[in-house]
Amino acid sequence: MTVKPNNLEKLPEDLDRNRLPKHVAVIMDGNGRWAKRRGLPRIMGHRRGVDALKDLLRCCKDWGIPALTAYAFSTENWGRPLEEVDFLMTLFERVLRRELEEMVQENVQIKFVGNLKALPPSLRVEIERSMTQTQDNNAIRFTVATNYGGREEILQACRALATQVQQGILQPDEIDEGLFASYLYTSGAQDPDLLIRTSGEMRISNFLLWQLAYAEFYISETLWPDFDRAEFHRALEAYQQRDRRFGKV
Repeated sequence: MTVKPNNLEKLPEDLDRNRLPKHVAVIMDGNGRWAKRRGLPRIMGHRRGVDALKDLLRCCKDWGIPALTAYAFSTENWGRPLEEVDFLMTLFERVLRRELEEMVQENVQIKFVGNLKALPPSLRVEIERSMTQTQDNNAIRFTVATNYGGREEILQACRALATQVQQGILQPDEIDEGLFASYLYTSGAQDPDLLIRTSGEMRISNFLLWQLAYAEFYISETLWPDFDRAEFHRALEAYQQRDRRFGKV
């Protein structure tokens, strides 16, 4: 998790520590465009994107934000060129293998959510190893959504609950929001307070459809590889200016 030195290592004085989000979710958009603008292959944008994510994770830990969820690979991303998909799978595996020891030392708890069974076997081994070795860590919960789709997540929860009803284990009127949420991939995690999407795109792209019900959205024009602590600072400033009423007056 080693990153370049940054002059925003401590929480900026203009941010209220008591009003920080407890859980930040991020859609990391713009890796390909970042590379294209520099005449580089798209894979170089993904490599730089990993560095940006590592710095954001460290920043959340430094500033006292206890949970970060990153949208790494969607169920729709399988439709990208095979060469790019293969590179991403290999990149995920290499990063996990390379960074795990430091993640353990930094007390980071790693979680992966999504349909992990469809991932390459060697990557699944690294995922399982990372989650097992960090399961007792508590400095920050780092969740990586991989082969994740919000609609698929909701459907699999519905199927599981329907099976329970069919078997007579559960009555339909016993199903409430809390029970439903316990059947999602993110069971046990607090819903995000803040969603950040980079590159100026204004859509959630099938990400955490249930969990983002009351999250504040922040759209950054910055492409993901250039999203640094100064940009994150601006996102948190905007968040702290919001009046979060949750439907109430």
